Amino acid sequence: MSNSGDGEITSSSPKTIGKGELVPIGSLLPPSELLRSGESAEHIRALAETEEILPPIVVHRETRRVIDGMHRLWAARFRGDESIEVVFVDGSPADVFVLAVELNRAHGLPLTKDERKSAAALIMESHPHWSDRKIARTTGLAASTVASLRPSSTVGTVERRTGQDGRSRPSDGTDGRQRAGDLLAQNPNASIREVAKAAGISVGTASDVRARLRRGEPAITARQQAVTKLRPAAAAQRASPDYSRVLESLRKDPSLRFTDLGRRLLRLLDGSAPGSVEQIAQIADGVPEHCRIVVVDMARDCAAAWQHLADQLAGRDIA
Repeated sequence: MSNSGDGEITSSSPKTIGKGELVPIGSLLPPSELLRSGESAEHIRALAETEEILPPIVVHRETRRVIDGMHRLWAARFRGDESIEVVFVDGSPADVFVLAVELNRAHGLPLTKDERKSAAALIMESHPHWSDRKIARTTGLAASTVASLRPSSTVGTVERRTGQDGRSRPSDGTDGRQRAGDLLAQNPNASIREVAKAAGISVGTASDVRARLRRGEPAITARQQAVTKLRPAAAAQRASPDYSRVLESLRKDPSLRFTDLGRRLLRLLDGSAPGSVEQIAQIADGVPEHCRIVVVDMARDCAAAWQHLADQLAGRDIA
């Protein structure tokens, strides 16, 4: 994303937002990736009643989806406004989601810790090369909290990650620390810079390894040892998406809760959310033989209808 005079902004400089343009409220859509579990009705009422001039909302130009400002949008709707001031931004869906997180940290109703952890998990999926500290700074979490989410990520391990300073470093410092420890064990007087270069780690990390060895501690930190132990178990226990949590978020979305079609969709989703592989197998085993053909036909018809809906949504051209 670029920062230009026509209202485009960068994800690294959210405070550069300027004046926008008036856009019909009916042409805007909610975010595709929800930051929060639901809007606050109390906050919406407070915004609707305020006499202060609120900042423009931020919208992805290509999809017309709101990046920042859903509470302000709902407040405008409740006041009966037909248009709202918008700053449009360009960029990939993954980049604009990062921008949404950054903008939320800069102002507005703060995200809960669980919501920030969910955001970090999504950023981890879309930006697997970002370091824990870079994601932590974006989401307002501790780097150690972000690191604890890594074992549950569906993204495979990447060899290098980009930090806040833009430099690329090995994603897992365990091997590099171990190599540095071996080199220092063989030659305790070796130069830190030589050890760092040979082990493929930073000078600061090599210095830390030497200090740990001198204190009689292992070269690998306790946190790295714990994360390394967790990875195999987490990979083996990865399950299907938590649809109950997704449904709960959708139920709190005013654009679905407060419309007839939205409530109808929620009822359909509530009755159609898939269970685990084990649950599906149990249901299949419990279907009586004389009902089997009818259930097969109905299940296939339902699957075809949902597939048609998914295809329509995925291919919809939003003006």
